[in-house]
Amino acid sequence: MFVIRFNVWRLKVAVQTLIDFFHYIETDIMLDCRARFAIFTQIFRSGESMKTRRLVIKLAASISLSVLLVLPTQSFAAEKITVFAAASMKTALDAANVAYTAKSGNQVVVSYAASSALAKQVEAGAPADVFISADLDWMDYLTKKNLIKPDSRKNLLGNRIVLVAPKDKAKPVDIKAGFDLSALVGDGKLAMGAVDSVPAGKYGKAALEKLGAWSAVARKVAGAENVRAAVLLVSRGEAPYGIVYQTDAAADPGVSIVGTFPADSHPAIIYPVAQLTESKSAAATDYLKFLSSVEVSGFFTAQGFTILK
Repeated sequence: MFVIRFNVWRLKVAVQTLIDFFHYIETDIMLDCRARFAIFTQIFRSGESMKTRRLVIKLAASISLSVLLVLPTQSFAAEKITVFAAASMKTALDAANVAYTAKSGNQVVVSYAASSALAKQVEAGAPADVFISADLDWMDYLTKKNLIKPDSRKNLLGNRIVLVAPKDKAKPVDIKAGFDLSALVGDGKLAMGAVDSVPAGKYGKAALEKLGAWSAVARKVAGAENVRAAVLLVSRGEAPYGIVYQTDAAADPGVSIVGTFPADSHPAIIYPVAQLTESKSAAATDYLKFLSSVEVSGFFTAQGFTILK
């Protein structure tokens, strides 16, 4: 009798340990396990007939089987995906990543910066799985150095560049050939991404050159490390105007769009995405498919991006 009681006690402790181990795994299977264990405890306290002990053993076995079913899909399937993404992606991509994690269980960690800075980090060996650039040039740069997986590359999104002003001082500006942006800026600064490296700055300079406004305003440009930093200069009143992406203007309530640059005044704004050559993440392929799915497109269009097919 003592041996039987001792064995049942040991079985109870073992099963409780398993249940405690999976306490934070919120799946229907584990919830079912905890319910079965409650029955286990009730039976154990009610008596120790041979029939009762057999029932206890069956319940314990069913709990163990459920735990084994959970292990492959929950404990070992989740992965961390490291993404290097253009700063202008932040608002939309953060929302998309929350949805992806909820769906897959995989954790997405994002480093946001200018595409130029991120590409240089990849070149220097920074560990990452996915790169999303705000232009084709920096993706091409990594392609030439064999740092991306060519088959994974895809043109994901499109954008537009706009002229913004502080919200309380915004007046419409007719952006066309010959418009005098220098006079509008006056003694202030024109906030832009750095025109020699940051994609938004490169697009902005190209547009101003095409419209004949660059030479007069070039000396007034305040080059920022990324487009979000350029938006902040205007939002805080440190610059009367800025040239930024439409999506960044939408993300900052402190600025208003006063004009949109003609699409033919600059190269097409394209955001390519690709998995990096050194990535060992099996989940990265699934993540790239998710970013191209209809399921996630609403997060991008809500911020003003266009979906590229």
